[in-house]
Amino acid sequence: MRIIKCLSIVILISLAFGSCRKIQQLPAIPRIEFTSFAVFDTTDILGNDCKGGRLNFYFEDGDGNLGLHSPESGETDTTNLFLTLFRETGGIMVQVPDNDPIKPSAYRIPYMDRTGQNKILKGTISITFIYWFYEPIDSGIFRYDFFIKDRAGNISNTASTSEIALSVNDLYKNK
Repeated sequence: MRIIKCLSIVILISLAFGSCRKIQQLPAIPRIEFTSFAVFDTTDILGNDCKGGRLNFYFEDGDGNLGLHSPESGETDTTNLFLTLFRETGGIMVQVPDNDPIKPSAYRIPYMDRTGQNKILKGTISITFIYWFYEPIDSGIFRYDFFIKDRAGNISNTASTSEIALSVNDLYKNK
């Protein structure tokens, strides 16, 4: 009987110490990593055929202050995902002018918040692009560079997609 009591106490103490985990810590500056870009045929809300693209990327934010409230909330920042489009010209990638038909517009990552002590945010964000003005002659190669900004103004690293051919429906992954 005495052995059972001692064994029970040892098991309870082991469980108590085993349940205490150190809270993971990450930098307050967000970090992103490109994972994939899918090109596909789709239809817009008016029934017109067009091209679509879906950018997927991984993110981490150590202080959990990523995302913006809806525009009606009165926040002054309206954009927190910034994209730059490059097209292959003469064998090199060149940033496109503002009037390029597939240049992305401003994007907003919605407000995210965690309760509790561990404020770290991690996950995958997926952004869908609709290329209304795509023409089959736009068969060149392009790439996006992108970064995010959290509510404290911390700017992440810049990630780049792989080189993408809009004329080819495919899944382009991080190499």
